Amino acid sequence: MERFGRSWELLKACFAVLRDDKELMLFPVLSGFSALLVLATFALPLFFTQAFSHGFGLFGMLVAFAFYFSQYLVIFYFNAALVGAALKRLEGGDPTLSDGIAIANENISAILGYAAIAATVGMLLRGRHRRRGLEALARSLAGMAWTLGTFLVVPVLVTRKIGPIDAITESARLLKKTWGENLIGSAGIWLGFGIVTFLYIAASVVLVVLAAKAGTVFAIALGAVLLLGLLLIGVVKSAIKAIYTAVLYRYAAEGAAPDGFDAQQLSLAFGSR
Repeated sequence: MERFGRSWELLKACFAVLRDDKELMLFPVLSGFSALLVLATFALPLFFTQAFSHGFGLFGMLVAFAFYFSQYLVIFYFNAALVGAALKRLEGGDPTLSDGIAIANENISAILGYAAIAATVGMLLRGRHRRRGLEALARSLAGMAWTLGTFLVVPVLVTRKIGPIDAITESARLLKKTWGENLIGSAGIWLGFGIVTFLYIAASVVLVVLAAKAGTVFAIALGAVLLLGLLLIGVVKSAIKAIYTAVLYRYAAEGAAPDGFDAQQLSLAFGSR
């Protein structure tokens, strides 16, 4: 409970950072839009040509890898831009959208390499066939270990100027310092936003149903507005997670408390294991 309390205080401080620099939310917006473009680029041609109507095969595996790689590349690129901008904010700077993009561009080769590795791991973990029993458990545990071990890869990439393999190794090393706050903070972000999202969707459904009694057009318009609100929740979640990651990395790597974060609190949170 004490560790949960510290993580909650850290999350509140992350919200304060986002409140002071709302421009950070532009990066998740661009990431989501680009990911949709990638999905459309792959899905539409495959749908209209019915490329997999006669089976998946080697061609299907190559297409799947290309899709994974493209999606991961877009996600990691804008995540690197967001984390880089967040780190600059934590150091007292005033980052802009162009600053974050410049940081991602400076590390594009490492991002490309990491996207290729992540795409390969993703395909291996998912596999082509339905998983059951011990195989399903083993893959789930492997996926969890990969997620935890690579949690700090992006801030490592944008600050250390090293290759993707070295960045994964360094991220795993730093996990030993941040594992408690990493797990609890990430779970807190997921649970907190999950509850907010559920309540928002439930309230939205009720409002749309009530609005439908006043007219279909009004209900559709209200639904569109509420959908934008739902997307905003996702954007805020992505931004908070990136800021939280940046804080974890900065203190674990440098032992320095960013502005707005209590040094003693961080010292307790990341004491030696």
